[in-house]
Amino acid sequence: MSTDDTDHRVLLAELAEQEERLQFTEFDNDTAIYLGLHLLTAARSRGLPLTISVRRNGHRLFHASLPGTSPDNDEWIERKSRVVDRFGQSSFRTGTHFRARGTTFEESSRLDPDRYAAHGGVFPVIVRGVGPIGTVGVSGLPQAEDHAFVVEQLAEFLSTRS
Repeated sequence: MSTDDTDHRVLLAELAEQEERLQFTEFDNDTAIYLGLHLLTAARSRGLPLTISVRRNGHRLFHASLPGTSPDNDEWIERKSRVVDRFGQSSFRTGTHFRARGTTFEESSRLDPDRYAAHGGVFPVIVRGVGPIGTVGVSGLPQAEDHAFVVEQLAEFLSTRS
């Protein structure tokens, strides 16, 4: 087994653990807005050029774009959200899964890359006992940083709600 194989397996296990741990007991429109505002406040405090989106069942409930972003970031979020909706896991985990198999999402998924992007930054909104019901995501940083920001902020947000 190569070092890359081991690295991918470790990362995939970590990404799966995040999805198991970062789950809601309930999720309504108000929760989506509060979550979006939480991410917005954190991004502003760090001066990050992020576009932020929170959706439930395909309905965009929160959207904000900070200075330094462009309409391209809106498109990235949409493409990454489609991956989460289709695969039921984070966009970063999906892309990592394909890389661990020695290929890329673009080469092997047979999905239109103009509509789907398995790059980090969009995470499933999971309701415990129900499953994925939406997405929370950002675009504007390198993919691993987009993912890390969402995970960090989601963990912080959930810790204040229990």
